[in-house]
Amino acid sequence: MENNNIAVGLDIGTTKIVAMMGRKNDYGKMEILGIGKSKSLGVHRGVVNNITQTIQSIQQAVQDAETSSGMKISEVVVGIAGQHIRSLQHSDYITRNNSDEVIDEEDIDRLCNQVHKLVMLPGEEIIHVLPQDFKVDGQAEIKEPIGMYGGRLEANFHVVVGQVSSIRNIGRCVKSAGLELSGITLEPLASANAVLSQEEKEAGVALIDIGGGTTDLAIFKDGIIRHTAVIPFGGNVITEDIKEGCSIIEKQAELLKIKFGSAWPGENKDNEIVSIPGLRGREPKEITLKNLSKIIHARVVEIIEQVYLEIKNYGHEEQKKKLIAGIVLTGGGAQLRHLKQLVEYITGMDTRIGYPNEHLAGDSDTETTSPMYATAVGLVLNSLNAKSKAAPKIVVEDEAESSTEDEVEAPAESEIETEKNARNKGGKRFFDKWAEKFKEFLDNAE
Repeated sequence: MENNNIAVGLDIGTTKIVAMMGRKNDYGKMEILGIGKSKSLGVHRGVVNNITQTIQSIQQAVQDAETSSGMKISEVVVGIAGQHIRSLQHSDYITRNNSDEVIDEEDIDRLCNQVHKLVMLPGEEIIHVLPQDFKVDGQAEIKEPIGMYGGRLEANFHVVVGQVSSIRNIGRCVKSAGLELSGITLEPLASANAVLSQEEKEAGVALIDIGGGTTDLAIFKDGIIRHTAVIPFGGNVITEDIKEGCSIIEKQAELLKIKFGSAWPGENKDNEIVSIPGLRGREPKEITLKNLSKIIHARVVEIIEQVYLEIKNYGHEEQKKKLIAGIVLTGGGAQLRHLKQLVEYITGMDTRIGYPNEHLAGDSDTETTSPMYATAVGLVLNSLNAKSKAAPKIVVEDEAESSTEDEVEAPAESEIETEKNARNKGGKRFFDKWAEKFKEFLDNAE
């Protein structure tokens, strides 16, 4: 798999693990070469809590993807989510030594470097530093300062923070499954790339990715990421409620939710009943669909209200921050019947279901364009875009080599350093650098 045009995304979710292999075709669209899916064991609410089971699930998904594509997978880009993820806004500035020279990438790197020095809570680490807008000598709302003259360069940043231990556990699982980790991306950002159009990002849009264990939120306005949040509830909580409320086993509850579930109780008539076989010779259970949708409705309302609170925290009610394109729902949970109508009713915002077919080649089958594969498609897309932008990167190699000795000495701290040094770059570039060093750390941290 040495081909530079091919990338593999690994979506380690709470209910499923997906390995997806893709490449760019001649028209710039993404072709899916192979896909593998396995039941996720050992992940709870987006966080690895059983290393052995997670490794087995990853190996199973990768094996399936290799079989369907007929190619060997050696490196993957992984999505990270989970309840430990939080984000914050931060402003910072640098004073340039020579204001007679134009601002270049090094100045922006210096500014991003400075943000990485922020003091986090114990055990936390900065995952992404995303510049939003810049100020040059007090002139505000500059999107691209490179090439301008100025002495003082300021920027507002969106900083995404996660737990070091969770990031390292994912790295360990991937490496133990016999794979190389070429990068880590925040899952809501990956999903957003797969299902949102540029027009929506400009107009202002909230992406809600309803997974099994968590619901991820990413808000865009003027084409820039403005807010991210991870809510520790997802489709599994709804299944749990059905299991408790109807006194049935989890497998039956999941099937009930998928086949007959609805988020809108008014849709079901009182006399609609589904019969569920009893356990080991016991009488079958009869459940009214109205009761089923009442159970689902109660939990879905709770999830949506939490998400809507995050949207309000961002400032959606201010005229300047209004999300004109409304809400896009994606993820496996977005397939629940009448969810779109319920979200519109609660939030009063336009809503659509997001399918990851925006960037896919026309001959992709219907399964891969399902909302549940949005994150996997987004991870492959991100990786392909990063590869096409970062072809001749010789400097990165040198820096990675020079830091090898320190990393062998003290793996725990070196990883934190590695991540810090490597995520200094604005946009895609710091992902590449970070991936290089993180890979090297994992190789040496035996």
